[in-house]
Amino acid sequence: MSLVFEHSTLGQRVLFGSGEAASNLIAEVARIGARRVMVIAAEFEAQIAADVTHGIEVALNYDDVAPHVPIEKAEKARAAAAEHGIDLLVSIGGGSTTGLAKAVAMTSGIPIVAIPTTYAGSEATNVWGLTEAARKTTGVDDKVLPVTVIYDAALTTSLPIDLSVASGLNALAHCVDSMWAPRADPINQALAAEGIRALNAGLPMIKDDPDNLAGREQALYGAYLSAVAFASAGSGMHHKICHVLGGAYNLPHAQTHATVLPYVLAFNAPAAPEAAQRIAAAFGADDASVGLNLLRKTLDAPTALKNFGLAEEDIAEAVGLILPYIPTSNPRPVDRDNLTTLLQAAYSGASLEL
Repeated sequence: MSLVFEHSTLGQRVLFGSGEAASNLIAEVARIGARRVMVIAAEFEAQIAADVTHGIEVALNYDDVAPHVPIEKAEKARAAAAEHGIDLLVSIGGGSTTGLAKAVAMTSGIPIVAIPTTYAGSEATNVWGLTEAARKTTGVDDKVLPVTVIYDAALTTSLPIDLSVASGLNALAHCVDSMWAPRADPINQALAAEGIRALNAGLPMIKDDPDNLAGREQALYGAYLSAVAFASAGSGMHHKICHVLGGAYNLPHAQTHATVLPYVLAFNAPAAPEAAQRIAAAFGADDASVGLNLLRKTLDAPTALKNFGLAEEDIAEAVGLILPYIPTSNPRPVDRDNLTTLLQAAYSGASLEL
């Protein structure tokens, strides 16, 4: 059979080095020629932001950050950027921080330099997300793709172990979804497989020793690969489920992804044997779900959505909200009955019986 596919590669500069974030940022601000820099960082990461930006002139420090980027927060940040004549956004933090910078860039065209402190991966995608009236909307716009990503594993040491685990499994979900998302292709799958391998190696090292920079570097490397694969492959079943749950019920982003992932993998793997085989091989296992669940056991990963705020009575409504967004290209047909079964299992932490 001939190999036929269409692949788009996003243009982005990546600077990777532990302990190098501050010097790399100085160089990037000079290279871009920015004169009015807005630094976006949540209040709890203010010291990290101060340390990283001490070598540049900052016109505005901005800390009004919230998960899932409420539209009100986005509009407030956009107004602040316009008022201060900002010509460069520097986001320092996780997906919520990067997401707010993207919301500003989407309407202003101001470039972003992203400095992630988690494994969320948003920094390497042109995907934006906004929440309005408890409904999360996502889209694609090249204006929101950061022009540069500065990776520094030392900045992730402030992330508690449980959040490191959840965030790393969120990255792993990008990899798995990229194997069968609407625009999946051999390049996406190769990047995703290497991302799984790196995360599978790095996350247990972090769990065993939170100060292990080698493990954190592997996790950051894997998170970047996962996001690049996801940006090209598009949003599959897993992400559609998690985006709806997060926006509608205000569930924590990383923990939701970490909890839902094994259920979507168990659901789709039998209908996508070649993708499942690649996932299994990346884990060094004979079976994709066995490999993932072994890693999850090692990491003491989140197991039930009921622990993060989802109510059992919300499941029926959630199914109705999610179904219209499931890609028609999903390896296995999704209907109200089997999606209800999947969410009930993810809610309780039970094994998936389909």
